[in-house]
Amino acid sequence: MKEKKISIVGITLITAFIIWTILIQIVDVQAIGVNGTDVGFATINCWFHKLTGENMAIYYITDWMGLIPILSCMIFGVVGFIQLIKRKSLLKVDLDIMFLGIYYIVVILAYLFFEMIPINYRPILIEGAMEVSYPSSTTLLVLSVMPTVSFQNHRRIKNITIRNVIYIFIVLFSLFMVIGRTVSGVHWLTDIIGSILFSIGLYLIYKSIVMRFDKNVN
Repeated sequence: MKEKKISIVGITLITAFIIWTILIQIVDVQAIGVNGTDVGFATINCWFHKLTGENMAIYYITDWMGLIPILSCMIFGVVGFIQLIKRKSLLKVDLDIMFLGIYYIVVILAYLFFEMIPINYRPILIEGAMEVSYPSSTTLLVLSVMPTVSFQNHRRIKNITIRNVIYIFIVLFSLFMVIGRTVSGVHWLTDIIGSILFSIGLYLIYKSIVMRFDKNVN
């Protein structure tokens, strides 16, 4: 029943994300963005942006540190590829790794979708150009990938000390990235909230699927 509850929470968060995305386009929409672009929840977004200001140093630091979750994805890709070579069959690759690959593809497709259909543009120009900002792609990447690293860490690392060190790093890294992206001034507050809802919801659905298959196998 635990996996069912996790699945329900995940679906609820994805539903909340969809509703949030719709609300952004109809609630308190004002032309406060770059070049007069419309922004939903304009009052709170404008207030928060003035509160944090622009912190380009934090922006560039979090931008470069965004390579860490990408590297994590590549590591799991290598793990799956090694299993495929050794076991000589895709069907013999660990199911959680196969599901993880599918999950990462879904994350990439979601990213590409919102790049093609802009909801919001960044509050500032980046190198003189307007960029799509909803949902925050860096926050999306971090909160979609790092929980899976924690999940796999718990499943595969037997040494408790190493497992705890990795877990602490994941938590601190994720907090730094989300907070850093929030206060850097390159996103509206609603961009960050949208990413949190979508990423955690998607991860929980992935986790519930793996747990369900584990239960069936055992």
